[in-house]
Amino acid sequence: MKKRDVLIIPYQKESNLVFSSDNSGGIGLKELDHVNVQYEIVSYYGFRVAMMELLGVGAQPMALIIHSFNGDEAWGSLVKGANQLIADLDLDGLEVTGSSESNFSLLQSASSFTVAGTVSHQNLRIGKTSERAKFAVVGEPLVGEEVMSKENKVLPLRLFQELLDQEEVYEIIPVGSKGILYELNLLTDQQIAFTSDLPLTKSAGPATCVVISYSSKAHDTLIQICGPHFHPLGV
Repeated sequence: MKKRDVLIIPYQKESNLVFSSDNSGGIGLKELDHVNVQYEIVSYYGFRVAMMELLGVGAQPMALIIHSFNGDEAWGSLVKGANQLIADLDLDGLEVTGSSESNFSLLQSASSFTVAGTVSHQNLRIGKTSERAKFAVVGEPLVGEEVMSKENKVLPLRLFQELLDQEEVYEIIPVGSKGILYELNLLTDQQIAFTSDLPLTKSAGPATCVVISYSSKAHDTLIQICGPHFHPLGV
């Protein structure tokens, strides 16, 4: 069952396997890359996207998988980035594995990142949005060099984790390359004319923001928790 950007497979009586992934192309240390950054950063942000997708549907991660087309010399840095994300999320005990293409060299960097996890049917956080829900964006859509130059506008992982713990937040969807409006349409399952101070169709790169649906009772609390990262959506 494909839901949002995760694959959910029934497993045993009360549980599901969940897989999420993210890809990176032209970002790394090769001469023809569009964005030149260390592979540790590429891995960190790639797994950030996949991990946020998986955690956002209520799943618990079990393992991280790297597919690298950057040569053997990049492998250690990619693993380091994965382990840094694990540490930042306080997710001890997760295994990192994968494979590196070492037979042929590409002109540009290419990487793929997958997270595998599980979630019970009861805890699956999809289709929970109330008809009376309010909507907001937390963080801002940033892509490419903006992710580094405007890092203060990126949704912090700690804040993302705090949003996951809010009972009055129904659903959380990381925003990807298709933009805020695309994710909102998935969340509401209909075309709604939302208004915002943010560009609704701009790519959010490595999930620099999320869309949330929430109870009106939580509005003031969310403003306090999120501070300047909170952007309410009008309808």
